[in-house]
This record gives sequence, structure tokens and C-alpha cells, in this order.
Amino acid sequence: MKLESKIPEGPLAEKWARHKFALKLVNPANKRKYDIIVVGTGLAGASAAASLAELGYNVKAFCYQDSPRRAHSIAAQGGINAAKNYQNDGDSVFRLFYDTIKGGDYRAREGNVYRLAEVSVNIIDQCVAQGVPFAREYGGTLANRSFGGAQVSRTFYARGQTGQQLLLGAYSALSRQVANGKVKLYTRTEMLDLVVEDGKARGIVVRNLITGKIESHSGHAVLLCTGGYGNVFYLSTNAMGCNVTAAWRAHKKGALFGNPCFTQIHPTCIPVSGHYQSKLTLMSESLRNDGRVWVPKTKEDAEKIRKGQIKPSDLGEEARDYFLERRYPSFGNLVPRDVASRNAKNMCDEGRGVAKTGLAVYLDFADAIKRDGLKTIEAKYGNLFEMYEKITGENPYETPMMIYPAVHYTMGGLWVDYNLMTSIPGLYALGEANFSDHGANRLGASALMQGLADGYFVIPYTVGDYLATIGPADKLPVDAPAFKEAEQKIQAQVNKFLSIQGERPVDDLHKELGHIMWEYCGMSRSADGLKIAKQKIQALKKEFWTNSKVLGDAGEMNQGLEQAGRVADFIELGELMVDDALNRNESCGGHFREEYQTPDGEALRDDANYTYVAAWEYQGEDKPELLNKEPLEFENVKLTQRSYK
Repeated sequence: MKLESKIPEGPLAEKWARHKFALKLVNPANKRKYDIIVVGTGLAGASAAASLAELGYNVKAFCYQDSPRRAHSIAAQGGINAAKNYQNDGDSVFRLFYDTIKGGDYRAREGNVYRLAEVSVNIIDQCVAQGVPFAREYGGTLANRSFGGAQVSRTFYARGQTGQQLLLGAYSALSRQVANGKVKLYTRTEMLDLVVEDGKARGIVVRNLITGKIESHSGHAVLLCTGGYGNVFYLSTNAMGCNVTAAWRAHKKGALFGNPCFTQIHPTCIPVSGHYQSKLTLMSESLRNDGRVWVPKTKEDAEKIRKGQIKPSDLGEEARDYFLERRYPSFGNLVPRDVASRNAKNMCDEGRGVAKTGLAVYLDFADAIKRDGLKTIEAKYGNLFEMYEKITGENPYETPMMIYPAVHYTMGGLWVDYNLMTSIPGLYALGEANFSDHGANRLGASALMQGLADGYFVIPYTVGDYLATIGPADKLPVDAPAFKEAEQKIQAQVNKFLSIQGERPVDDLHKELGHIMWEYCGMSRSADGLKIAKQKIQALKKEFWTNSKVLGDAGEMNQGLEQAGRVADFIELGELMVDDALNRNESCGGHFREEYQTPDGEALRDDANYTYVAAWEYQGEDKPELLNKEPLEFENVKLTQRSYK
């Protein structure tokens, strides 16, 4: 398949403006003749649905939660980036663009990333106008703090609840359109298939999670705003309901999947405490502004801490290794997430980890409290410290936090062009559901930026270009054979899940998949390990379809049945992630192949052979997927070995 990225010609800073002028328009009076389906109501979905309805389109918005306010965007803590340069510290649109390209280890498109940086300044204005309570300086101006991978302060925040406040802003805009009758909201409804006819996306098939009813919805365009697939690892910072099903079912209908092996491990999460856990908890990256990361210098001291013989406060400065500050003096504790995570893992692998498991490092605020005072630190991070204490039983004001890397975000996703359209005409992917902006590693505070950029400022322009081409009459009724066939296929799959009646709960199979993915396709990977993972996943897939057990009936609320569909998709995705990681014989960003590293343990790219987007094409059940390559061209930044030293 030939991939057309549709990056416009011209100077980098003029591409988006020129492109907007070149796009076809839909007459305001004609907008009301078009129906648009939005799946997912987090930041990307809620902002897109509200913006499109405001323009006059008829929108149907779907979420599996009981309210859009339950979307996982609410869990984002630390902030949102924007190149406002309020601190007068040298920031600019180009610097945000450059930091994002470099942070992603030069595996993202220049055009998409520059547009993201360009519209970032508008997002803050939009959200302030909505009443989002961003933190402010004493004089009333908006406050900023620093995040990893940057040497400027460009992150806007609302204490440790930025995602929640931004989502409430988008939700208020969405609710206004629901009240106006321009958005019809379907809660507790899960998309289970995409309907494609004549090569175009025509609508979706959904299941009502309360009644179990399967039904179809038709539209002129479908927008997938369904988030990432981090729960393929079972344990992650994602909400337990987060899944890949909508994107994966679209992939099986012809939408290419881009860079699936690019997953992000967040360095500051509360460590795993036992096999009984079903999710992990994030501690915001903003904490690395004031917290210092360290481990004992000797294995002997680490062993004493693990056994409870000494406390961290018993170790003086001379016995501590502030390893990020030592290795990366220019950025210190604010190196990008992939770098911080690998270094934390290396310390634990050396036997210098703390916690009973040995899988943790310290994040210490003693110096910050001494410097700025307890009240200042409490004002910045109070809710995060409270959350940590509730979960661990330890007071981080008095003893250092213990943290360890955990799966947090996925840079891979459905392949999209500059207009955010997938390889299926009429099907778009926004926010974390697409692959487009972060390359092999996302910088902190850029997820919220991308979700709102796509929803508020990109898709309202680009979707009209497609709709103007097809016209209002080009819509398939829900009683068409394509819809009925899709409904029958989903019903058959539901019946299959219920009929297996094996011995193993679906959750147990999901947990096994997570262990395989974390062990062989997690923070570090190797060819031998990935080959083992592929065999294990194939065996697990066979076990799932012959020995899983789903209780209950189809015509009722059945969370076990919901989970069965999601885990079946995760298993298939897991195999593709392994294939993608095996294919990419280099290390870049969050994809760290042990065979490819510099003498001092940093990721070693192979720009001659792997400067491309890997876009995988589904070929059929149990058949190897076909690799399509979109070459990445760099005209404005120079490909260099990343250095944060």
C-alpha cells in the first residue's frame, strides 16, 4: 500500500496555514446535513464532538463509561505544554517542536509535530476562556513548571489534577451541544466493529453494555478517540477499562497500525506490591522538578534498607547516588521518560534497588522542603502526596517516595495522514489512538496537548475536506447488508465467548499476557526474548479460544463478556507488537533493543535503515501482517545521537 502522508509543501512554519487554505469547505447551511460519529469522549473525543457540533454538524458520541467525565483523560496529573514563553526563558514554537522531535528520538513527522507546537498556544487561551483553573503566579499571571526533556518552563498545570480540569472544560462544551440537540450522547455503549462499504467508513456496530443489545449507527465519517493500548501489559497506569478494541477492529477492517512497539514506560509510579494488583498508580512527572532521584551507592546499604535494618534517612549524602544528576548534569532529574526509566531499571538490576522487592528507587523532597518550605511543596503537590500516603501508608514529607517505572502511554496507534485520516477514507483517529506526533517517546505534558490540539484545532478543519468531496447523500442506511453482516459477526463472536466454558478466567489469561509482554517486550527487548514471546503469545491465544471461561448471558450487563472481547484483541495486538519490535533492529526512545546500545548504555539508532514509520496491514486470521513503510524526512532538524548530558 502506498502511504500518502499529505504533508503540505512549503516552509515548516507556513505548512498548516497553507494547508487550511487549500482544504475544501462545507457550506454552513450544508453542515447540518452531515452525521459524524465520535467514539470516545476523553479530551480528544469531547473536544472534537463539541467543536464539530458547534460548527453545525450532527454528532453522535459514544463512550463505554457512564459519563464522559469518567474518561481516562481525567487521570492526567502534571500539566499541558504550550509555547507561550511566559517565563521569558527562551521558549518558542520552534523550540517546542525541536524538543518534541528530539524527545521522540527522531521517529516522528516534522510537519505534524510543528503543527502541534503551533496550535499549543491556542489551547491555553481556549481552556482559560472555558474557566479551567490553571495555577497562577502571585500577580495573577498563569504559572509554568518544567517537565522532562526541556530546559524551559512551558508546562501549564492545575495542581496535580490538570487532566481532570481540562476534561471538565471539554465536558462543559460537550454538554452545551448535547443540550442544544447537536450531539446525541450514548453512554455505556462499546464499539465492537467498523462498517466499511465501497472502501469508505460508513458507521459502527456497538453493544449496549446494560442490555446487551447489538445495534448499528451510520455516519458520513467516523472519528476514533479511544486512547491507547497500555493495558496489553495488564499492569499499567491506565484505567482498567482502557482497551484497544475499537482501534483493533478498525485495523482488521483495513486501517494500518503504526509503530505498535513504541510504548512508554513512565519512571515515577508507585512500585508493584504484590501479584494481586490489577493496576498501578502514577506519580506525576512534575514531582521531578523538586524531588531528587537516588539509590544507595552500595549493594550492602540497599540490602539493609530492603530488610528494614536501616532507613533512607540514615544514609548521608556521601552514601547516596543521585544517578540521574550524575549521568546527565545538563538535565538532571528532568531527562525524558525513557532515559529515566532505563536508568532506574539499571540501578535495580545492579542490586541497588530499594523496597522489599528490590524494584524501586527513591524520589526525595527533603532538599526542596528545606529550600522552599513545607507549605510551598504542599501547595504544589499536596494532592499527589496525599494519594501516595493513602496507597503506601508512608508520609512523603518525612520519608522519600519509592518509585519504579510502569507502562503509561503508547506512542504507536492507527496510522494517520496530516489530516488525521487513517488508511480507510472517512475514518479518523485522534489523540493517543493515532501514532502521529510523539515518535518513539512522548515528552511529559504532551498527551493533553495532542488530544486537545486534534479535537479543537485540527479535525474541525480537516474533516470538512473529506465531507465536501463525498456529499451529504453518500451515507449508508443501517438496514444495508454491510451493517447486518457486521451485527451477525459480532453476535457470533459473543456466542463463541459464552460457549467455550473452559477452566481459566479471562482475567487470568490477561495477566499471563501482561507477564509475557513486560518480560520480553517491556523496558528492554532482545531478538531471542521476542522470539520466545511470540511463541508464548501464540500458545496463549490457543489457550484463550479453547479454555477460557465467561459466565452469564449475552442479553444482560456482563463485564466478563466485555473483558473477553478486549483480551482477545490484546492477545492479537501483543503478537503484532512483538513482530514490530523484532523488525526494528535498532534502539530508539522507548524501544530499547539490548543488542543496539552505545558503550555507555544509551539507545543506538540506525538512521540508515529505520528512519520510517512501520505501518502494519492486516492480512487475515493467523496470517503474518504486511509491513508498509512511510519514510521520515528531516529538513529542519539534524539527525543526531540524543544527548541529555
